[in-house]
Amino acid sequence: MASVGGKSFLDNLGKIYAIYTLGFIFFVIALGIGEQMGMSNAAIGYTYMGITIGLYAVIGISSRTAKASEYYVAGRSVPALFNGMATGSDWMSAASFIGMAGTIFGLGYDGLAYIMGWTGGYVLLAVFLGPYLRKFGQFTIPDFLGARFGGHAARTVGIIAAITASFTYLIAQVTGVGIIMSRFLGLDFTVGVFVGLLGILVCSMLGGMKAVTWTQVAQYIILIIAYLIPPTVMSYKTTGVPVSEIMYGQILQKIDAKEKQINADAKEAEVRELWKQAAAKLDADIKGLPSSLDAKKADLTAKIAALTPETPAAEKEKLEKELKGLPKDAEEAKEKWTAAKTAAAGKSKPIKPYIEPFARLDMKNMLALTFCLMVGTAGLPHILMRYYTVPSVKDARISCGWSLFFIFLLYFTAPAYAAFARDTVLSNIVGLPIASLPAWMANWAKVGLVSFKDINGDGILQFYELTIMPDAIVLAMPEMAGLPYVISGLVAAGGLAAALSTADGLLLTISNALSHDLYYKMINPNASILKRLTVSRILLVITAIVSAWVATFKLTIIVELVAWAFSIAAASFFPALVMGIWDKRSNKAGALAGMWVGFLSCVIYMVGSRFYGLDIWGIRTISSGLFGIPLGFIVCYVVSRMTAPPSQELQDFVESVRIPKGAAQAHED
Repeated sequence: MASVGGKSFLDNLGKIYAIYTLGFIFFVIALGIGEQMGMSNAAIGYTYMGITIGLYAVIGISSRTAKASEYYVAGRSVPALFNGMATGSDWMSAASFIGMAGTIFGLGYDGLAYIMGWTGGYVLLAVFLGPYLRKFGQFTIPDFLGARFGGHAARTVGIIAAITASFTYLIAQVTGVGIIMSRFLGLDFTVGVFVGLLGILVCSMLGGMKAVTWTQVAQYIILIIAYLIPPTVMSYKTTGVPVSEIMYGQILQKIDAKEKQINADAKEAEVRELWKQAAAKLDADIKGLPSSLDAKKADLTAKIAALTPETPAAEKEKLEKELKGLPKDAEEAKEKWTAAKTAAAGKSKPIKPYIEPFARLDMKNMLALTFCLMVGTAGLPHILMRYYTVPSVKDARISCGWSLFFIFLLYFTAPAYAAFARDTVLSNIVGLPIASLPAWMANWAKVGLVSFKDINGDGILQFYELTIMPDAIVLAMPEMAGLPYVISGLVAAGGLAAALSTADGLLLTISNALSHDLYYKMINPNASILKRLTVSRILLVITAIVSAWVATFKLTIIVELVAWAFSIAAASFFPALVMGIWDKRSNKAGALAGMWVGFLSCVIYMVGSRFYGLDIWGIRTISSGLFGIPLGFIVCYVVSRMTAPPSQELQDFVESVRIPKGAAQAHED
C-alpha cells in the first residue's frame, strides 16, 4: 500500500478504500463459512477483534509523523469526502452505535430528540462555524479562542472546557469498549477496558491527526456495514422486504397491538401491583433513614450468626452477599433506594404507547434536550478540529455536507433497529417460561446489561420482570433474532470501531489542548517540534490510562454521559465561537465572562440536579446546557459592549473571514 498520507496515497484514496471494503466483506463471508463448518463463537469473536484492531494498528503505525502540521491537522490535505467519512466515524461514537437504538427502544417517540439534536447540529456547524474556523487556520479550538480574543486567558478557559467535555465523552467510549470486550471475548470488564485501551493508543499515538483520520475512514466502513446488516436481515425475515427504514412502520403497528395486550393481561397487572408495593416499601425505608438501614444490617447480621454448619453454602453466600451489598451509610442508601423506588414506581404503571409523543419525556424536556444536543454538536472540540484538516474553506463546507450524509445513514436506521428489537422482545421473549429463556439473556446478564426477576413466582416472564439496559439492544439484537453468530461478531466489531474512532479523536483533543495550547503556547514557546510531539504523546497515554480507570466504575449509561458532555460543550464553546466569528465587537472580556458563566451555570445545574435535588422548571440533568447557552450569549454581548473594543485590525480580519472571496487561503497562526 502507498505510504499513508503521502501523495500517491492521496491520489488513490478511492481505489485503496474500495479494495479495503471488498476485502472486509470477503472476510465476513469467510467467517460465515467458517461458522457453518464448526468454527466456535469464541474463535469468531477473537478473529474479528484481532483482525480489525490489527488493521487499525497497521494504518496508525504507517501514519507516524514528526511534522507538527501532520500531527495536529493531518497536513491540511484531507479531501472533503474522506474528511466527511472520518468526521462521521469520529462523531458516531459508542453512544450512537451502541446506545442510540437502545435509547429509542426505551423512550419510543421521545428518543427521536437525540436524532433531531445530533443531526440538526451539523446544520448549525455548516452555517455558523465549520468554514470560518478553517479560514482562521489554527490547530485547536483553544488556539482559535486565543488568536481571536487575544492573550492566554481565553485560551485557558478553552483548555478547561475542552478537557472537561472531551474527558466526559471519552469515558463513555472506553465504557463501550469494555462492554464489547467483556461480552464477546469473555474478559472481565476491567480487563476488557485496558485491552481496548491498547487499540485506542496504537491508532493515535504515533501519527496524531494524520493517523486518526485514515484510521477513522477505515473504521467508518466497518461500523456502517455492521450497523446496517442486522435490521436489514430482520426486515427481510419479518416483512419479506430488506429495507428496514421503510418497513418498520408495520412493526410499529405490531408493537402497539402487543402493548395493549400486555396492559390487559391479568398476570401483568399482578406484577405491576407487586412493583407498586415494592415502591411503597422503599419509600418507607427512605423516610425511616438511618434507622431503616441499621435495622437491615442488624437483621442480616443476626441471620448469618444463626447459621449452622449444616446450612447450605449457597444460602450463607447469599446472605453475606446481601449484607455486603447494603449501602455504607444513610446518604448512599438514600441515593440507591430513591433510584430503586423510581424504577419500581415506573414498573407499577401500564406500558405507555411506544409511538405516543411526550409519553416519557414531557414536551419542554424533549425540546430542551434536542436544543442542547444540537448546539452541543456544533460546539464539540474533537468535531470542530476536523475542519482544520481540509485544504480550503470550500472543502470545509463540502465536508460538512458529507459528514451529515454519512451520519444520516446510521441515524436513519436507528429507529428501525429499535422497533425490530422491541418487537422481538415483546413477541418472542415476554411470556416465555423462566426455565426456557434463551441463552443470550444469561450471557448479557453476566455483564450486567440484562436482568430478570420472577416477582410473582408464576414461572413466566412478564414484561416488567425483564430489564434490558439501552446499551445492550444493538449488541444483543443478532442473538435476540436468532441470527448467525458471525453477525453478532460483526456488530461487536462495528461497535468497537465506533468507540475506538471517537476515543482517538477525543484523546487527541485532550492531549493537544495540554501539549499545544498549554505547554507550547503558554509554558515553553521555544520548544522544538520533537519535544512538543513527545509531550503530546506522553499526555495522550496518561489521559488514556486515567479515562480507562474512571470507566471501570461504570458511573452511568453511555448515552447519559454523552449528553452531559454535549451540555458542557454547548454552554462553554458555542456562544464564544459564534460571537467570535459573527460579532466583530466581541472582545476578550466578553468571551471570558460568557464562557465562564456558561460553563459554571451548566456544571452547577448538572451536579445539583443529579445529586442534590436541584430543579428549575422541571428540566432534567441531561439538558443542563439549556441555562448556560443563553447566559453565555447574553453575558458575552453585554460585557463586550461595556468594555473596550478589539483593535481595528482584528475587527477587519473578523469581518473578512465571513467573505467568501479568498476563502481558500487560510489564516495561519
